Amino acid sequence: MKTIIETPNFNAKDSLTDFVKLHVEKLETLSDQIVESRVFLKLDKFDNKENKVCEIKVSLPGNDLFASKHADSFEEAVTQCVDAIKHQLKRWKDA
Repeated sequence: MKTIIETPNFNAKDSLTDFVKLHVEKLETLSDQIVESRVFLKLDKFDNKENKVCEIKVSLPGNDLFASKHADSFEEAVTQCVDAIKHQLKRWKDA
């Protein structure tokens, strides 16, 4: 599986990109059909603390899965997105 991480409006530290890769690549344990994962990390201009956004798009043959989450930290947003994609993958496999 190929994992692409995009951070359009800030420079991500290596520790953050390593965290993202570690968690997203765990999705491979649920399906060997995953072709590619794209992760978008961005800062929203909200006034509240939940201004970190993670969006994950997982490409499968004939289907794409998508999740988007806002959180206080990128790590929390990534974890929530991966959990949402895991749920979608399980439903996709059962269909």
